[in-house]
Amino acid sequence: MNGANASGKRQRSRGPDLQAENDLNIPGLPARKAAAKLLAAVIDAKTPLDGLTDHEHGHPQFRTLDMRDRSLVRAILITALRFRVTIGKLIARRLERPLPGNAHSLSHLLHVAAAQILFLDIPDSAAVDLAVTHAKSDPRTARFAGLVNGLLRGIARAKDHQLPKMLASTGDAPDWFIERLTAAYGDDKAHAILAAHRTEAPVDFTVKSDPEGWAEKLGGIVLPTGTVRVEHLAANVADLPGYGDGAWWVQDAAAALPARLLGDVAGLRVADLCAAPGGKTAQLAMAGADVTAVDASKNRLARLAVNLDRLGLRAEIVQADLLDYQPAELFDAVLLDAPCSSTGTVRRHPDVPWTKSPEDVAKLAALQRKLLDKALQLVKPGGRLVFSNCSLDPLEGEALVEAMLGETALATLDPIVAGEIDGIAPFLTANGLLRTTPADLDLGRPGISGLDGFFAARFRRAG
Repeated sequence: MNGANASGKRQRSRGPDLQAENDLNIPGLPARKAAAKLLAAVIDAKTPLDGLTDHEHGHPQFRTLDMRDRSLVRAILITALRFRVTIGKLIARRLERPLPGNAHSLSHLLHVAAAQILFLDIPDSAAVDLAVTHAKSDPRTARFAGLVNGLLRGIARAKDHQLPKMLASTGDAPDWFIERLTAAYGDDKAHAILAAHRTEAPVDFTVKSDPEGWAEKLGGIVLPTGTVRVEHLAANVADLPGYGDGAWWVQDAAAALPARLLGDVAGLRVADLCAAPGGKTAQLAMAGADVTAVDASKNRLARLAVNLDRLGLRAEIVQADLLDYQPAELFDAVLLDAPCSSTGTVRRHPDVPWTKSPEDVAKLAALQRKLLDKALQLVKPGGRLVFSNCSLDPLEGEALVEAMLGETALATLDPIVAGEIDGIAPFLTANGLLRTTPADLDLGRPGISGLDGFFAARFRRAG
């Protein structure tokens, strides 16, 4: 008996290893399993997708895949998150009864497979067969293999008829997110923002010089603000002309505006607070400022340093918690691009609405207020301070600025005016604040239009 028990233990301890070996013998299965695992981490544990799919520090199951399968996993996950509500409703309409409340693994498996069937260039039969095999290989889902097969085949048969109708009736975002968008922007603008979120974002470049020339070389266009935009990249960023020479860097058109709101910074001491990964630091350095880049993250600052080195630009780099930071002397100007809910970047990061909550927005707004008060103390009297973030929520923007101005005598609003930056007029509010959304900058077709949601306000430090 003891021998039998020992033998049983040995067999059980080898079980996962044997299953992993079996998975490797089925092309495509490890990628689908990884996709379901990472989708669970995003939805159930509220883990940001970028961290899970980082090539060096990402989820172990992701890092075991080759680069081709990693790209497939990211494509599946971005699609499953971008169209999560639509996919969920198409699954639900084919169930006789709702899935058990604890059937999270089954739900994620179905969403991964349905995303491929409905939106990706993958044969329906392959997506269904791999999902069934996946279900059979997992004790939590094995008894549902027949349901998986029938449900997914039904979705595949009816997709041409049912998918357009479902897309027209959903917003593909959590209720809290839709409610806050509608309250802030009204029904029509909120609908346009949600529609933009369904479209892959173009790639924007800030160039050191000759935007027209670089637009031609990169196969793009020049936006009214001077940013070069490419709808679809033909190669990896590092393989594009100009990368090795440091002629440009990737930066959304909206993200490129706040640094320019400081005006002529040549020869001025300027602090870029919460600076990493360094796009705004590079802008300020290129404009001739003596830049101090401050960030709390050692790893992110290391990335900033690498980026500046490639670009041939210089800045003093300081690792510090902003709330504890005490420079030897005050700065002529300060840029604070504060940590936020990132709800303006959903086109690029469709996990954001599913990993954040209204409570997160409120906590981040409170942190931004503390950081803004601190940043104001770092500016010389008469100097400029620009506060910005990539949130669409007024609680992190307009409402925050209104509250701050009502409670401090240290700052006055320095309104942004239309003529100071080409193309900026459509993004300005009546009182001189900057507000962009993914529904702005209509250039005729969705793939080339829009920009990240951004907010910025400019202040003068009182004497």
